[in-house]
Amino acid sequence: MRDGFLTRQLVQLGFTANALRPVPGGPASVPAFFSGWLTGELAPHLSALTALDATVHTARHGVHSRRDALGLLAAGANLAAYAALVGRGRRAAGEIEDALVEALGAGYREAIVRDPLPDDVTAPLSSLALPFLMRDLNVTRTRDIAYAPGGRRFHLDVVHPRETPPPGGAPVLLQVHGGGWVIGRKQQQAIPLMLHMAARGWVCVDVNYPLSPRARWPEHLIALKRAIKWIREHAGEYGADPSFLAVTGGSAGGHLAAMVALSSDDPSLQPGFEDVDTSVQACVPFYGMYDFTDESGTKYSRQRIDALLRPMVMARDAKYPDDYRAASPLFRASETAPPFFVLHGSNDTLIPAADARAFVARLREVSKNPVGYAELAGAQHAFDVFTSFRSAGAVRGVARFLEWCHATRESAA
Repeated sequence: MRDGFLTRQLVQLGFTANALRPVPGGPASVPAFFSGWLTGELAPHLSALTALDATVHTARHGVHSRRDALGLLAAGANLAAYAALVGRGRRAAGEIEDALVEALGAGYREAIVRDPLPDDVTAPLSSLALPFLMRDLNVTRTRDIAYAPGGRRFHLDVVHPRETPPPGGAPVLLQVHGGGWVIGRKQQQAIPLMLHMAARGWVCVDVNYPLSPRARWPEHLIALKRAIKWIREHAGEYGADPSFLAVTGGSAGGHLAAMVALSSDDPSLQPGFEDVDTSVQACVPFYGMYDFTDESGTKYSRQRIDALLRPMVMARDAKYPDDYRAASPLFRASETAPPFFVLHGSNDTLIPAADARAFVARLREVSKNPVGYAELAGAQHAFDVFTSFRSAGAVRGVARFLEWCHATRESAA
């Protein structure tokens, strides 16, 4: 047991070091992500466990050997690292607010007319203490609605307020899950964001889509456009006004959300329903992949093409680079793009932040609408999946952005 204390602390020290400064390199990206993600977002809880472990060990065994002393030294280093990780997470709210002010102007909050709610500024302590217990008694989820034929991969859930919708209907947020286009399903991601928006009167649609390698590009995107067709026709049954539709998603879902926002004028992606309005009025992609080529020169882009996109995702007869450019939000940016708010972590080892920077730079060159960008210091991939200091700040900032987009569109109309 005494030797186990030192081992536990040394293992934690490796995890905290990776969370602060991830192990570089393509082959290490996945383990670096998992350990860095969980360590960074759960730093307050891990800090408490480390302090408890050190206290119990000292009370039971004292400090009588070199291993005891080394274990306590490692525990102290871990506690210092966790404090730094917590500090980074808490600063996310300010980083996001700065990004919103830069994109929308210092007085942007004046346009948001909804009455403030108690948790508009920060998440309740209970949700931070129990990060995986994500629920709101004022919100309900209607599950497994078919939006197109084809089984469960063409099902969606509607997350909506229990109370009577506002006159004229609520704005809609479409959530697209991630998973590298090959795994994942609705009900797994962006739960904090959907609960937060639904509690504020929005109707959220959490959607499945066909997965690779069985589905090949652009089947994923066509399915999402079919989901938008369903929203336009049926969301009113849940108190929604589908004339205002925003789209969000993380990772592969971030890529797909951006493609939805930037391809509404492409009838080839709407076979059999070319005349349906699939436009969206705002887009919030989290840690997405925006370049399916290696033309932007970001790190490991060629590796992603050869290991994932070519064998698993793209159509077997897809031509490089033309078809890959057509599947890339980077090359779909145009002056008609809706307002964007792009979020990415500076420590993301699965999709480097340079991808997001290149995409944001291209959007800002051509779009007539605001383009916000928040690069969150120390954040790994998937930082918003469950409740943490960082995800709480991100969720509330995204809510302000979406409500600004809704309010200014209404006032312009």
